[in-house]
Parts: sequence; structure tokens; C-alpha cells
Amino acid sequence: MRALIAAATGLALALALVLTLTALGAPTGETSPKPLLTTVPAHP
Repeated sequence: MRALIAAATGLALALALVLTLTALGAPTGETSPKPLLTTVPAHP
């Protein structure tokens, strides 16, 4: 019975966290205008 209560509490906390993050919305970030320059190693 104790395990069932612990599982229900954890599920409720996880659901509350998800709903809180959803209510806050995604952070307004901006992408960099410069392209990401990467180098590919030479193949043998």
C-alpha cells in the first residue's frame, strides 16, 4: 500500500511539473545569424 501511495505521489508531482512548464511556455530564444562552421576530418 505504501508503494502505491509513493507511485501516485510521484505521478502527481511529475504531472504538476509538466503542466507548470507548459503554462510558462517555451523560452523565447533566438538563433544565431552566423552559420555553424564545422570541419570534417579527412578520410584515409
